[in-house]
Amino acid sequence: MGRSSLCRLVIVFIVIHVLLIHQSKGLNSEGQYLLDIKSNLGDKFNHLGNWDPNDSTPCGWKGVNCSTIDVYNPVVQSLNLSALNLSGFLSPSIGGLVHLTTLDLSFNGLSRNIPKEIGNCSSLEVLNLNDNKFEAQIPKELGTLSFLTTLNIYNNRLSGPFPDEIGNLSSLSQLLAYSNNISGSLPSSLGNLKRLTSFRAGQNLLTGGLPSIIGSCESLEYLGLAQNALTGELPKEIGKLKNLKELILWENQLSGLIPVELSNSTNLSILALYDNKFVGRVPKELGNLINLTKLYLYRNQLNGTIPKEIGNLSFAEQIDFSENMLSGEIPVELSKIKGLSLLYLFENQLTGVIPVELTTLKNLTKLDLSINYLTGPIPMGFQYLTELIMFQLFDNKLSGGIPQKLGAYSPLWVLDLSDNQLMGRIPRHLCRNSNLIFLNLGLNKLSGGIPSGITNCKSLVQLLLVGNSLTGSLPSDLCKLVNLSAVDLGQNKFNGPIPPEIGNCRSLQRLQLSYNYFTSELPREIGNLSRLAIFNISSNNLTGRIPPEIFNCKMLQRLDLSRNRFMENLPGELGTLSQLELLKLSDNSLSGTIPPAMGNLLRLTELQMGGNSFNGNIPAQLGALSSLQIALNLSYNNLSGAIPSELGNIVLLEYLVLNNNHLSGQIPGSFANLSSLLGCNFSYNDLTGPIPSLPRLDNMAVSSFIENNGLCGGPLGGCNPTPSSLSLQPNAKDKGTRLGKVVAIVAAAIGGVSLVLIVVILYFMRRPVEIVAPLQEKPSTARVSDIYFSPKEGFTFQDLLEATDNFDESFVVGRGACGTVYKAVLPSGHVIAVKKLASNREGNNNVDNSFRAEILTLGNIRHRNIVKLYGFCYHQGSNLLLYEYMSRGSLGELLHGASCNLDWRTRFLIALGAAQEYAYTMKVTEKCDIYSYGVVLLELLTGKTPVQPLDQGGDLVTWVRNYIRDQSLSPGILDTRLNQQDETTISHMITVLKIALICTSMSPSDRPTMPEVVSMLIESNRRECHFDTSPSHETD
Repeated sequence: MGRSSLCRLVIVFIVIHVLLIHQSKGLNSEGQYLLDIKSNLGDKFNHLGNWDPNDSTPCGWKGVNCSTIDVYNPVVQSLNLSALNLSGFLSPSIGGLVHLTTLDLSFNGLSRNIPKEIGNCSSLEVLNLNDNKFEAQIPKELGTLSFLTTLNIYNNRLSGPFPDEIGNLSSLSQLLAYSNNISGSLPSSLGNLKRLTSFRAGQNLLTGGLPSIIGSCESLEYLGLAQNALTGELPKEIGKLKNLKELILWENQLSGLIPVELSNSTNLSILALYDNKFVGRVPKELGNLINLTKLYLYRNQLNGTIPKEIGNLSFAEQIDFSENMLSGEIPVELSKIKGLSLLYLFENQLTGVIPVELTTLKNLTKLDLSINYLTGPIPMGFQYLTELIMFQLFDNKLSGGIPQKLGAYSPLWVLDLSDNQLMGRIPRHLCRNSNLIFLNLGLNKLSGGIPSGITNCKSLVQLLLVGNSLTGSLPSDLCKLVNLSAVDLGQNKFNGPIPPEIGNCRSLQRLQLSYNYFTSELPREIGNLSRLAIFNISSNNLTGRIPPEIFNCKMLQRLDLSRNRFMENLPGELGTLSQLELLKLSDNSLSGTIPPAMGNLLRLTELQMGGNSFNGNIPAQLGALSSLQIALNLSYNNLSGAIPSELGNIVLLEYLVLNNNHLSGQIPGSFANLSSLLGCNFSYNDLTGPIPSLPRLDNMAVSSFIENNGLCGGPLGGCNPTPSSLSLQPNAKDKGTRLGKVVAIVAAAIGGVSLVLIVVILYFMRRPVEIVAPLQEKPSTARVSDIYFSPKEGFTFQDLLEATDNFDESFVVGRGACGTVYKAVLPSGHVIAVKKLASNREGNNNVDNSFRAEILTLGNIRHRNIVKLYGFCYHQGSNLLLYEYMSRGSLGELLHGASCNLDWRTRFLIALGAAQEYAYTMKVTEKCDIYSYGVVLLELLTGKTPVQPLDQGGDLVTWVRNYIRDQSLSPGILDTRLNQQDETTISHMITVLKIALICTSMSPSDRPTMPEVVSMLIESNRRECHFDTSPSHETD
């Protein structure tokens, strides 16, 4: 054999040997890394079943793609395991795949931390870890990935701050990290990312300001940081981002002015700055953003007028400036934006008329101008818009009629024109296109009946027509509307019987028909309304028995049948309404015993049964009503027997009203448990024995216990009264006579004496100083010359004249809407406050209605912020109320003193507590009292006294309105002694100031009711300050 042949054989042998040796090594190293990664994953659907350890390379495995360096060394270039329902965690072995350029593990259930070893994948360009459950911090080692262009880590549970090293990702163009728990400030190193086009990190916990260096991200097109806690001003450097298309910063705490430099980003198509704390004017320069399609600035504190330059946004489709403090008129230039489909300007302070030019916006689908001060008519052109689906103008001062063709040409879904001064009839075409879902025309002056176009509107879900002058009967066709869930026809002039077809409204959840003239019996078919939660038929002329079928409505939460003519026994089935929270049966002719089963109503918070003819004992089972908080009122009935001691278990109860019955025995000592009690009334019964010595009872007015022959102690004084003690004239009481329907108590705020909310029932004297009789029994035609109920020291009207120098101006300490308050030092040295009410019936010796109402309703309130009412005096046309003068300082003196230390929380809780007492008690002369309460709110907010210098308006209300007119509704109006660094507090105070302005409206008809005031105060607290308003946290 030749040498050459031998050499060839050796070479072949060596090659075969090498190949055999190589094959015997098995799976390569990257395959081993991948198997380790798999071993830490949960793969219940076996998607990775072909990952075979016997393979020499992983290149054929699911999700694995390789590239070849040479014939013997293929390497893993990409790993895509997206959306395979994988669980477990990502192994640190991922760092061994050093040739990886794409890693996609998105849309799985991977948890634990992102391994820092991923930083070893130095060739990585795309990293998708989004939509998993990754936790802990973003590893700083990611900053070594210099080729990375895409980093998607959104929708995880990552926490901690962005690492500074993220600024080293010089190739990065997309950083999506939204919907995590990332905290801390944004690193200034972000400014190094010159190629970054999209940065989205919304819905995290980011704090601090938006760094000005963001302006260096010259390629940035999308910046989204919504739903964080960013503070400070929006840097003007944002205007350097010439390529910016979307700026999404809503729901942060950004403040200051909107920078005019923003108008330099002329490529912007979406600008969303809503739900922040921006102040000042809307920059007119925003009109230069000619490519803008969506402009959202709502829910800020912007003021001034809407710049007419906004009309230059010719491509705009949606503009929302709502929930600000914008004033002035709606600019007609908005009508130039022909593509505008949504325009929201609601909840501002806009005035003037609705521009007719807006009716030329043919693409308009949603228009909301509600909660402003707009006047004039609704432009007729709106009825011809063919795309209009939502049209809301409620809570303005609009007048005239509703366009009668409204709805004829447009597919209306929502129409709300409530709380205006609209007149005429309801248009009949509103549901012509069968799309109408929500119709609210309440609180207007509409007349006529409900047109058939409404009663046949099968799409209708809510029909709200409360507070008009609508007439006719309740249309039976309404009951054919299978989608109808809410009907409110209250405060109208509807009459006739309620049709039995009402039982066909099977979807009905809320039915309110109060304050009408409905007659006859309540149809038993009402029991078919299995979803009914709220039913109010109060203040009508319904008669007969309450049908037991009504108690088939097991979802009932609020049931008000009060002020009708219902008779006979109360059905025991009432106790089966386990969801019931409010029950009002007052002022009917119900009789029989109170069903013990009512003790099963464990969710009940208010129970009003006064003014009926119930007899027998109070069921001990009522003591099980552990949720009862607002009131338990059983007054003006024929109840007898002892007061059950079990009532002492109702520990949340605030008002217990049992007066004018035939109750006997003692007041139970268990009432010591009623720690929340604010008011009670046991008067006009047959109670005996000493009043339990309990703090809550000791602080009640004497009027809460009068006319009980054997009752003594407590506020009544000793149990052995002397002849000189106060005569209560027991024989003047007539148990068979209704002394009036129960009224729950009012706190009348007196400007100048500040929060003068008053306690004590008063009685008239038949002769000056000698004999006292209850006011309710005084004939309305009785003529009197002088009427006193004075403090025990005794004094005359002449003493008051001398003490005030004939009510000279120098003795004035305050003024309210209904009178003037003077300080009087009596001959005995006793100091009192005298409120002189303005009489509106001059020349008439009778006590006028205002005076009568005030002294009638001041009897049962007890509150730590209440000043005592000593008595009253009527003399030759002058109505006087005599109050305790606070020698150690009233709220007014404390508030207006130099050393005032009342913080906002204290002031707000005082105001809320007073309002709640007012709202949950009796009727008053609301035209005066709501106004007076508003004055008190203004005192608490501004720190100023009700009486102001003449050159500043003469009174606090005028001063406030002048300030707002000249300088807008800004924090400068608030008391400078309060902490004005907390923006949340300032926002809350401004909201309460708006409530005060409503309370002090010049027209009494524009003022809210006290329950509405309470609701607004509670809502303001819920949305902004979150003060604890429970009784145990009240402020002294």
